[in-house]
Amino acid sequence: MLFDNSYNQLKKPSTGIYKEKGSKFISYAFIVKDKNEINYYLNQVKKKEHGARHFCYAYILNPDKSVIKVNDDGEPSSTAGRPILGQINSNNLTNTLIIVVRYFGGIKLGISGLIRSYKNAAYNSIKNNKIISLEIKEIYTVKYNYNDIDFIMKNIKKYDAKIISQENNINSEITYSISINKADILKKIFLDNHKINVEFIKIIK
Repeated sequence: MLFDNSYNQLKKPSTGIYKEKGSKFISYAFIVKDKNEINYYLNQVKKKEHGARHFCYAYILNPDKSVIKVNDDGEPSSTAGRPILGQINSNNLTNTLIIVVRYFGGIKLGISGLIRSYKNAAYNSIKNNKIISLEIKEIYTVKYNYNDIDFIMKNIKKYDAKIISQENNINSEITYSISINKADILKKIFLDNHKINVEFIKIIK
C-alpha cells in the first residue's frame, strides 16, 4: 500500500571508502528496481574486488519499501547488513542497493568496530551521491465526443495532468499521466459526465 505520492532514491551509482585499523571498506551504491538487478550488481562488484574477504549488502525496493533484505556474508550477525540498511533508512531511500566490500587489514575490529565501519562506508557512498524525489503517477486514456474537448482540456490543466498522446476526430481520446494523489479526483469528474469513458492503463514509478 502506498502512503505518499513520491519517494526518494539516489540520482546515480556511487562509491565510498572507509578505513579502520588497516581494514579497508569500499562501498558501492546502485539504483535497483528488481531482485534480478541485485544479483547482477553483486556479481559485478565481486569480479572487480575479487581479492576481498566479504561482500555485505542491504537493499530496499519499491516506492512503498515493501522489499527489504540484508546480508552479512560471513561477518558476525547484524554487524554488516543491518548498519548498511540503517543508512539507507536514515536517508529515506528506496530502490537502493549498497554493497560494502571488506579487505582485512590483519587486526580484528570487534563487534562495535565492524558496525561502525560498515555504517560509515555505506554513509560515504550516499554522501558522494545526490538524493532525488520522484513522483508516482498513473496513466489513463479518456475517450470522449469531440464536443467535450473544452471540458476535458480544462480539467487536465486544472489537475496538472500531462498529455502523452491525443487523437481528435468524431470519437476522440487523450492519454495522460497524473500524480497518484490527484488521479481519482480527475477520473470522477470525467466519469460524472456519462458521455466520457476513462480507462486506467498503468502506474509509473
